[in-house]
Amino acid sequence: MGRVVSVNISKKKGTVKKPVEEICLKIRHGILGDAHAGDWHRQISLLAEESVDKLRPLLPDLPPGAFAENVNTEGVDLKALPVGTRLRLGETVVEVTQIGKECHNDCAIKKAVGKCVMPTEGIFAVVITEGTVRKGDEIEILKETVL
Repeated sequence: MGRVVSVNISKKKGTVKKPVEEICLKIRHGILGDAHAGDWHRQISLLAEESVDKLRPLLPDLPPGAFAENVNTEGVDLKALPVGTRLRLGETVVEVTQIGKECHNDCAIKKAVGKCVMPTEGIFAVVITEGTVRKGDEIEILKETVL
């Protein structure tokens, strides 16, 4: 079982997300107060600390949210989860809708080190069960879709 390392939001798109104490997930919306919220397939972004660690030798002080991710995790191989997988994050449930994304060429991380892990190792999800997610919450894989 994994755990939530950090929860992060931003008020504006295209900016680094900042850690907060908790995030509130709403169905057909995503995270209250986050710039990327809305009724679409990328309501929440998740990135494993194990992925961030790959860049720490080059940028040792990478803060949570540096890749514009909402949830930093540990102990779950996010990039290996198929679309359709459901995860319990604390009291909420989310469903994976996309693995990776197109990277913005002007990404500050990519400019600094020549690569970014979000395009290949970040995942996106929609809210299935509303509630609150906090640092330290457990993560449980509820269902993996076999394609």
